[in-house]
Amino acid sequence: MTQLPEVPPTDVELTGVRNFRDVGGLPTVDGGRVRMGRLYRSGHLAHATESDAAFLAGLGLHTVFDFRNAADHKLDGHDVELPGVRNVSIPLSDPADGAEFWRLVRDGNLQQLRSILADGKGTARMIASYRAIITDRTAEHSRVLHALAEDSVPALMHCAAGKDRAGLSVAVSLLAVGVEREAIEADYLKSDDTRRRYRIRRSDTSSVGMSQEVLDLLNPLFGARSEYLAAAFATIEENWGSTDRYLRDGLKLSPETRERLRERLVEDA
Repeated sequence: MTQLPEVPPTDVELTGVRNFRDVGGLPTVDGGRVRMGRLYRSGHLAHATESDAAFLAGLGLHTVFDFRNAADHKLDGHDVELPGVRNVSIPLSDPADGAEFWRLVRDGNLQQLRSILADGKGTARMIASYRAIITDRTAEHSRVLHALAEDSVPALMHCAAGKDRAGLSVAVSLLAVGVEREAIEADYLKSDDTRRRYRIRRSDTSSVGMSQEVLDLLNPLFGARSEYLAAAFATIEENWGSTDRYLRDGLKLSPETRERLRERLVEDA
């Protein structure tokens, strides 16, 4: 794996916002690197404390992209308002979408969880979802990249956990400006850190309801895994043949738009 350049510490641990970080410093294939303070990622902002909100307001953000859907908003609430910041809602499919599925995740007993998650079914669901987000959400990703190229930086991208929907949107943005895939993966995998993870919510918080087997069954849904991102990259290759064709034909990015995007997000080393 590529040795990432030394960058200033950006892993600020906020109180009510999980998985926050600046993706600045990641290397591009042509020797540049992502500018600091231009693109951030995190989990949702609904539980941001007063000090969290003050920190985020101090970043000079132009736009917050929220990739959650109505079910997420019902579960966690809407983002806190940050003064002078534009909030853009672009719902993307949740990798574990479906009200009944999530009801079982929160309330199901061990036998029910085994029925939907055991024997690799949880992992398979995640991989299928990552593939679907790439193929089915080209319009949404195109909208995000055009916004970044026009006026929307500094930007913060988030979903619920900041791992899947935000993770793929960040990955696509980084691909568009030529960041090395190994560096994209290294940043993505940071979301698997225990302190960053979305907290699992179960109605049964007893030793039975939160047993090791239950946690092992749920782990594929709440973890960041190389195979998930690899499936997304493979889907690009299978459907468009190359990243350049995906960006051009799938996301309708002109060379001029890509160049503006690069000027906003990348600096020469």
